[in-house]
Amino acid sequence: MDLKFTPEEQAFREQIRAWVAENLPKDISHKVHNALRLSKEDLQRWARILGAKGWHGWAWPKQFGGPGWNAIQKHLFEEECALAGAPRVIPFGPVMVAPVIMAFGTPEQQQRFLPDIMSGKVWWSQGYSEPGSGSDLASVKTKAERKGDFYIVNGQKTWTTLGQHGDWIFCLVRTSNEGKPQTGISFLLIDMKSPGVTVRPIITMDGEHEVNEVWFDNVEVPADQLVGEENKGWTYAKHLLAHERTNIADVNRAKRELERLKRIAKAEGVYTDTRFRDEIAKLEVEVIALEMMVLRVLSAEKSGKAALDVAGLLKIRGSELQQRYSELMMLAAGPYAVPFIAEAVEAGWQGEYVGAAYVAPLAGTYFNMRKTTIYGGSNEVQRNIVAQTVLG
Repeated sequence: MDLKFTPEEQAFREQIRAWVAENLPKDISHKVHNALRLSKEDLQRWARILGAKGWHGWAWPKQFGGPGWNAIQKHLFEEECALAGAPRVIPFGPVMVAPVIMAFGTPEQQQRFLPDIMSGKVWWSQGYSEPGSGSDLASVKTKAERKGDFYIVNGQKTWTTLGQHGDWIFCLVRTSNEGKPQTGISFLLIDMKSPGVTVRPIITMDGEHEVNEVWFDNVEVPADQLVGEENKGWTYAKHLLAHERTNIADVNRAKRELERLKRIAKAEGVYTDTRFRDEIAKLEVEVIALEMMVLRVLSAEKSGKAALDVAGLLKIRGSELQQRYSELMMLAAGPYAVPFIAEAVEAGWQGEYVGAAYVAPLAGTYFNMRKTTIYGGSNEVQRNIVAQTVLG
């Protein structure tokens, strides 16, 4: 196993670094480096810049309009974007539904949907979780009944991330109650502007409107927006979840946030504290270990060996590290990290800390990161899956 990058790969990294430095808007990278709120326009502006280059679908093969990069090149692209302060690409379109459409969609669906995903013009949302159906997705109840050339969809999805911006949503729906629960699920693509679709905000502990409820009330969905075969959606869902869980690990963001933690610790005067430095060192070792796991997967792919099936492990470790670095940032800033209500911060009652951009979002980030070990398949369930895979 060779974890070193070749001269050609290092040259590729330099090309990506130069392009990102020239094209990433400075106001956006400032927000990312300081964990400030990114607007929809910020996110789509970067998506369109990538799309114009043909890189919004950076992991896509050439036959579908992507760059056709190998696993190493994709990793280097993601790393350089993260370290430069590029926003994390909203994954629902290019990373999650696009591979499903490529693998299981009809040529007509591929021609219809993939170009708009690559361009960054269309915002996709994910319709998986329901009240009572989170890690146990096989129990979804949102119903789609076939009537002629349409499906009539009724039900509710929840925790729909950034669904308030969604143009389209891919949904797991129940089309049959016969046999095992998994055998009656189908995969539908739904226009969120359709009559009967209602999006209701869920305001989270940090005061943000990040997630939503999505209701379907007799929504007509053309039958040609069914991906693959009816009642085979569980297969497509598993295909998608492997991409999601690997994406959640996001070792490149962890490396960037580790550097941010060090900046905060130095600004707060705790970087010289031996015990606090020990905690930073332990976190850095864990980030390196996660990176080594990612590189092992890439090495296997590069050598033509079967890729290691470690999506669950990557998700577990990546999500735990996200929680850990947010905790250490809070500890570094001490009581000044507590206020997270924007109006209070803007009122100036933080005294000498007014204008300290790194302080205001820390509590919000901490609270938001509590979710990472739950979504995309809770870590408890992922550990069971890993145990079954390893131990039988």
